[in-house]
Amino acid sequence: MSDITVEQSAEDVPPARPDPDSPGRRARMIGRGWVQAAVLVTAVGFLVLGLLAVRTYQAEPPIPQRVSTSDGQVLFTGDDVRNGQKVFLSTGLMQYGSIFGHGAYLGPDFTADYLHRSATFVQEQHRKAGAQDAHAATVSDFRTNRYDERTGTLVWTAAQAAAFKQITAHYADLLGRPEGKQGLRPEAVTDPKDIHNLTAYFGWSAWAAAAQRPGETYSYTNNWPAEPLVDNGPTGHMVTWSVLSLIFLLGGAGALFAAFGRWNFLGWHGRDQRTLRFHSPRDVLLTPAQRTTAWFFFAMAGLFLVQVLVGSATQHYRADLGTFFGIPLDRWLPYNLTRTWHTQLAIFWVVTSFLAIGIFLMPLISRGWEPRRQALLSRLLLGALVVVVGGSLLGELAGQRGWLGSMWSWLGNQGWEYLDLGRLWQVLLVAGLTLWVVILFRGLRRRLRSESVANMPWLFFLAALALPAFYAVGLLATPDSSFTSADFWRFIVVHLWVEDFMELFTTVTVAYLFVMLGVVRERVALAVIYLDIVLYSAGGVIGTMHHLYFSGEPAEHLALGAMFSALEVIPLLFLTVEAWSFLQLGARKKSPSSTPFPHRWAVMFLVAVGFWNFLGAGIFGFLINLPIVSYYEIGTGLTANHAHGAMMGVYGMLAVGFALFALRYLIPEERWSDRWPRLSFWSLNLGLAWMSFATLLPGGALQLYKVLEAGYADARSLGYLQGKANAVLEWLRLPGDVVFMVGGVLPLLWMTWLGIRYRVAAARRVDAPEQVLLFTEVVEPDDVAAVGGDPAEPVGR
Repeated sequence: MSDITVEQSAEDVPPARPDPDSPGRRARMIGRGWVQAAVLVTAVGFLVLGLLAVRTYQAEPPIPQRVSTSDGQVLFTGDDVRNGQKVFLSTGLMQYGSIFGHGAYLGPDFTADYLHRSATFVQEQHRKAGAQDAHAATVSDFRTNRYDERTGTLVWTAAQAAAFKQITAHYADLLGRPEGKQGLRPEAVTDPKDIHNLTAYFGWSAWAAAAQRPGETYSYTNNWPAEPLVDNGPTGHMVTWSVLSLIFLLGGAGALFAAFGRWNFLGWHGRDQRTLRFHSPRDVLLTPAQRTTAWFFFAMAGLFLVQVLVGSATQHYRADLGTFFGIPLDRWLPYNLTRTWHTQLAIFWVVTSFLAIGIFLMPLISRGWEPRRQALLSRLLLGALVVVVGGSLLGELAGQRGWLGSMWSWLGNQGWEYLDLGRLWQVLLVAGLTLWVVILFRGLRRRLRSESVANMPWLFFLAALALPAFYAVGLLATPDSSFTSADFWRFIVVHLWVEDFMELFTTVTVAYLFVMLGVVRERVALAVIYLDIVLYSAGGVIGTMHHLYFSGEPAEHLALGAMFSALEVIPLLFLTVEAWSFLQLGARKKSPSSTPFPHRWAVMFLVAVGFWNFLGAGIFGFLINLPIVSYYEIGTGLTANHAHGAMMGVYGMLAVGFALFALRYLIPEERWSDRWPRLSFWSLNLGLAWMSFATLLPGGALQLYKVLEAGYADARSLGYLQGKANAVLEWLRLPGDVVFMVGGVLPLLWMTWLGIRYRVAAARRVDAPEQVLLFTEVVEPDDVAAVGGDPAEPVGR
């Protein structure tokens, strides 16, 4: 395709002095100190993370070669435990209940459930035997660590052995019931060997939760779960590091406000003195690759709709285990399958929007140039995405049903929450993300050659490159990995990839949009991006450990996770908070432009991101991140409340905002109406707020109280979840879900369909400078004054 030319803005003119490090390139537009700080803090963060990875393997709970009684009777072996984990993963039980607090929230936490049942049985046995203090005898049985590292043998008492046999029968009944009615499909697990191995796996996890770590006075899981029968309670580490993390938060907040107070010095508010003049979207010329993004956004909206539908079915199980309005849903779509699809699709549809906006912005960053066959590569990427999504969803269905035999982990489902998809699909997804990076590099390479590596084009490309790189880390979590090590790598994806690197790409993308729109000067946007990199690296990298307080990690993970997660303040807020005043620039009374601001609702979604980033990720996240709070609430409704507020509120709203930005150019003006984005915006936000404040937050608070009152195992039981108070809260959520789906998702799907049905024609060549790639012309104050207040010759964006 021929080059498309456009006039440079004043801010894009290279500085007078050359860059000594890169002759011929535009010099670095930000102080060297920013770059050095970003590199140094990032390097230190990942160095500490690497050391914590080493400690994970050194200090994880051992899996004994055999577990036997004092007279030598073998109860189960280490291979039984490992095979039990494979049964747990292959049948999707991590998307039904949980281990060490991690997983789904309908079924029991099997660690806490086994510990409570076995401790109850053992205490009763001691009482029947006439023990003077049955409680003390029970505590001794469970907290004394009888594992011999030399022989690989763990010795259990006779009472613990008897409890194991009784609990095996309990799980055979729970998981093999022919009538279902508990969220799982009928006869989910019936093979006696699988039941034995599962019970061994649960029993091993309960042993690690109660037995004292060698040389310490607390268990391998830092005394989690709260279980008074074995004297499991908060440790000194939890209280100490909770208090210190609050101090860290206050200090970090003070530093943040100090930086914000200096923002005008950096020129942040200088854009208030400039004038914007808007072009009509019909004057914006699109490249062939940009036009392909219409299909990406349509696929995004379709996946979003399916995710909401299976999410509604998932939530209904908490209100009525028996039927879905008279339909025996558990026979075809049991809870563990619908929740698997719900969590996977949340990632898929958001990532689809991110891929599309990258392709859409690429020619704009390259000042209109697009290499040949970009549209073809984009279509191949979309096809690959369809194959991965469809293959992984069908594979998860087949894998959980046991239809794939020994290939379950490759073609079916690996079973780790958020990494459920089969290994083949996971590899193909990494390959697809890599193809996306190749597409971006092809389109950006001319611009990259002319820019310092410290400038925005390179930051955009490097942020995109980080997405496949860090998603690939999830390949280190395999069904053969121990739970503790697998959880470490799993949360590199769940936290570091989703919450940090996706947010970094988001920050660079939003900053670029604001620079292109003329609302933010490029040097200011660069300062914001580097500040965000420093904050992400200072808090987010090491703060990943706040997910791993009780997964079998040593106490240093708890200490560092608590301290640094407190620094996970809201970097994106720096940009989104300014969007409110930017909206006013789009009003005709504030601008001499004859064309109204076309992107009000796209920017409104960015403003919503700032709100939910503060509430969902910030307040709801910090509410559960303190070790002393997490100890009681992990795996309860408060965790789900944070997850919905952060994932949908931040990344979901971003994905929709990106779609609306591109659709404004893809849909001809005569087909565009603000009523649809307005309806979608208010419905999605009100529906999400209703979901949180009507059900998730109060339900989570009640469940937390139940943990404190009756213990963790009881608060996670089906009996408690099916109680009247919870049932009322779950039914109360229905109006918000209807608003969210009907008023929020369906209008978005309709708009993306219009983007396909009526796509504008592709640009062939731009020969005249008045033909523009974006709609904003920026007039500096001196230019306005020079012509008596009227806009001067426009500066093309």
